[in-house]
Amino acid sequence: METKEIQKLIDYISKSDLDEVNIETSELKLHIKRNTGATVQTTQLVAAPAPAALPAAPSAAAPAPEAPAAPPVDANAGLIEVKSPMIGTFYRSAGPGKPNFKDVGDSMAEGDVICIVEAMKLFNEIEAEITGKIVKVLVDDATPVEFDQPLFLVDPS
Repeated sequence: METKEIQKLIDYISKSDLDEVNIETSELKLHIKRNTGATVQTTQLVAAPAPAALPAAPSAAAPAPEAPAAPPVDANAGLIEVKSPMIGTFYRSAGPGKPNFKDVGDSMAEGDVICIVEAMKLFNEIEAEITGKIVKVLVDDATPVEFDQPLFLVDPS
């Protein structure tokens, strides 16, 4: 099972009423449990070398789950929150010394990579679901984020 398939499964479970899923194949054992803090546990059963962390991951051909857009926030009327689709570590750039994907004042279009969230040594590119201008970055670089935590405030106009 590839990383993008696991991420699709996690997204499906987060939208469903399921609280726990166990999947076991000859190559992989996967246990996903939803509580106040999500837990994802995978075990590779094949005796193969562990895959190296990708610099801009899971795959450029298949987009990572995208941060959902939320309704406007009261204190910031007209602005939309871009939220984290998963638990992990938030990164504004592809690596140390590299430019940020997006900064305050930058325009973004649907499909633009706006940040990376690292989860279990996998670097997931987060793509914009809306077009607009970044007004505020709500999370410091290289800090942990929770599922559905606001990352950016965007002006859609």
